[in-house]
Amino acid sequence: MNESEGPGEVDLRPLSARSVVLSLLLGTHPPELPVRDLLRAVEPLGVAGSTLRAALSRMVAAGDLRSTDAVYRLSDRLLERQRRQDVAVHPETQPWDGDWEMTVVTATGRGPAERAELRGELTALRLAELREGVWLRPANLLRPRPDELGTVARHFTTRPEEPARELAANLWPLEAWAKTAEALLTRITATADRPADRFTVLAAVVRHLLADPVLPPELLPADWPGPALRAEYTRHRRELIAAVLGNRA
Repeated sequence: MNESEGPGEVDLRPLSARSVVLSLLLGTHPPELPVRDLLRAVEPLGVAGSTLRAALSRMVAAGDLRSTDAVYRLSDRLLERQRRQDVAVHPETQPWDGDWEMTVVTATGRGPAERAELRGELTALRLAELREGVWLRPANLLRPRPDELGTVARHFTTRPEEPARELAANLWPLEAWAKTAEALLTRITATADRPADRFTVLAAVVRHLLADPVLPPELLPADWPGPALRAEYTRHRRELIAAVLGNRA
C-alpha cells in the first residue's frame, strides 16, 4: 500500500526486491552480504529468489551495488546515503547556548537543477529556509559540511531577535512531524509479528527521521516523540535483522 503522507499519516511504499536489498545493506555494517544471506533474508519478506537475483543484477548494472565472489556491497554513492541514514537515527548534538547557524547563499547564475541540488544539501544539513537564500537552525547539531558548499554559500553564527521557540515553530512543521511519528510508533507495534509489514514500516521511519530537525529540547513541544521513535526503530530493526539474517547489524 502506498499512502500519501500528511499530519498523522505514514508514507508506506510498496515492498520491492530492490528496496529490500537496499534497506538490508544500508542497515548492515559493513554494508555487504553474501548472496546466500540475502536469499535467506528475503524469503520471510515475500520476495522470491529469482526476483532477488534479477534485482541484484540490475542494481550492479546501475551502479548501486558492487559484487565480488557472490558478495554484494553498497557502491560509494550509496555509502554516503548510509552515512546520512546513520546520522538520522543517531544524530550527534551538543548543549545549546542560544546561538543559531546561518547559511547565506551567495552564488548567482545557477540553473534550476543546481538550485534544487543546493536546496537538497541544505535541507539534509537540517537547515530551514527563512527567506530565499537564507537558511537557519539552532547551533546544537554536530555534523560535517560538504567542502563544496563553501564555494556557493557563506556561514555565520547569529542570535535572532525573534523568540527562539516561535522562530523554530515557524521554520519547521513540528506538530505535523510529531503526529506522523506517533502514527509510526503505533504501526511498529502493530506489525511486530509480521516481518514484511514491519520491514515496510521501519523503512518509513527512516525517511521520517531524515526530516527531524533535531532541535534543542527547549524549542520542542512537550512529549516530543523523536527519541521514542529512534529507540523503537533501533530495537525493532535489531530484532528483525536477527530474525532474517541472524544477529548481523
